[in-house]
Amino acid sequence: MYFNLAFAALIWLCLMLHVLTDSVPCSVRDFGNGGIVCVCNSSYCDTVEPNGRLSPGNIAQYVTSANQTLNQTFVHFNNKAKANIVFSVNRNIVYQTITGFGGAFTDAAGINILSLTGNARKYLLKSYYSPDGIEYTVGRIPMASCDFSTHPYSYDDTPMDFNLTHFSLAPEDLKYKIPIIQRAKALSQRSISIFGSPWSAPAWMKTNKNMTGKGRLIGEPGGKYYKTWANYFVRFLQEYGKHNITLWGLTAQNEPTDGELDNFPFQCMGWTPELQRDFIAMDLGPALHSSGYADVSLMMLDDQRILLSEWTDTVFSNPDNQKYVSGIGVHWYWDFLTPAVILDKTHAAFPSKFILATEACQGSQPWQLKKVILGSWDRAESYAHSIIEDINHWVTGWTDWNIALDMRGGPNWVNNFVDSPVIVNAKAGEFYKQPMFYAMGHFSKYVVPGSKRIELKLTGDNKNLHSVAFLLPDDSIVVTVLNKDPGSIPVTVEDKNLGSFTTVLDGRSITTWIWWFK
Repeated sequence: MYFNLAFAALIWLCLMLHVLTDSVPCSVRDFGNGGIVCVCNSSYCDTVEPNGRLSPGNIAQYVTSANQTLNQTFVHFNNKAKANIVFSVNRNIVYQTITGFGGAFTDAAGINILSLTGNARKYLLKSYYSPDGIEYTVGRIPMASCDFSTHPYSYDDTPMDFNLTHFSLAPEDLKYKIPIIQRAKALSQRSISIFGSPWSAPAWMKTNKNMTGKGRLIGEPGGKYYKTWANYFVRFLQEYGKHNITLWGLTAQNEPTDGELDNFPFQCMGWTPELQRDFIAMDLGPALHSSGYADVSLMMLDDQRILLSEWTDTVFSNPDNQKYVSGIGVHWYWDFLTPAVILDKTHAAFPSKFILATEACQGSQPWQLKKVILGSWDRAESYAHSIIEDINHWVTGWTDWNIALDMRGGPNWVNNFVDSPVIVNAKAGEFYKQPMFYAMGHFSKYVVPGSKRIELKLTGDNKNLHSVAFLLPDDSIVVTVLNKDPGSIPVTVEDKNLGSFTTVLDGRSITTWIWWFK
């Protein structure tokens, strides 16, 4: 009897291994930058295994490092001797609900995706959105142009058109954004939360008569320019809705402090926290609610977390904004100036408002002279570290910037080139999935919207380990650990409901474990 049960269990495990490892391996290329890329073209592209359910006691383990990408193996609860480092999961202590993880549908991304021919284009979008990809569930759309466009444009360049009679989506929306979003939605088996962000109002609405540089909306909140700008958001939602794209959210302004700077080089518009407070309360909030968009998640700030205290205190000082504002958008570029504890303080002060990381990219800082670094493991670590830190401090999701760029890190009309998880080499008819892509996948693939962060305690002293745990809607547990130590580290993982298992973290790696309670 014991032999028959053991044999049946062995057959079951073999079948699960076949089902769960039915994937296409990475076509590796090393550009000499500390890691590898996976090369995709019209005839070949790697895939990621679907997240198949395992029986209790079995754990799926996914590892990404400088020389491997989301490699799947299996471990088991074995209650062996504990390592010096112990991760203890407590599913009974629950924190915030997760919105999701994803990136932005910019003009530049669309241009690069469409520059590929045949199956290469299909493979790129499947890599992000299909069940055999990393399954992004968040998407950002610039409202009209941004620096990752080929030129500045708005949706209504007719001066004094306060009724927005001439409002229309741009050719870039119709060619580079909407078709890509529609294809992503068709490929995905998950809902994608899409939000829009404006960089600038039309030049005729601004004090400096220009979409760049230091300039604000003309007049004051409650005035005709502010009313028109609020209705511009409504028209944006309506026009995208005509293309079967329903937006989940909006931000009131991308980086509102940029437009307060002299000679800022690309599209921007200046706001003080007081102006944003009054604009939302008097114009934008009422316009959205009266037009049937009360359920759209409006986010304030959409700028660096160093600004959180001043901006949240000011915007929410008007009680009307408690009903109009759902959340707070933060960018990662100045995180090194502000400890993550500011996120905890913001959550404690406004616990009903979610915090979403709305933009990040590598290669943007002045000291990062090399904008695109193909295969950089350092940049993958920076993504994983930021995501783990943010989530552990009440952030509900994390949004990368452009989903695809070219070999220079563009196009960008002001040459503000940066890196991307996917780099397109149109001349060669191929694209490269970077370590950053697979770092994102550890979260976007396995932590579905509606998951909840749960308590994860670390026993043992190793400052190179960064970790986070989640309880998923299907009652599975996901634990992700970034090991920045160059050496391998034995660790034990405990779930008091199932026991413990001991395994080894590879040096400089990202590891995700998934197991089910029942």
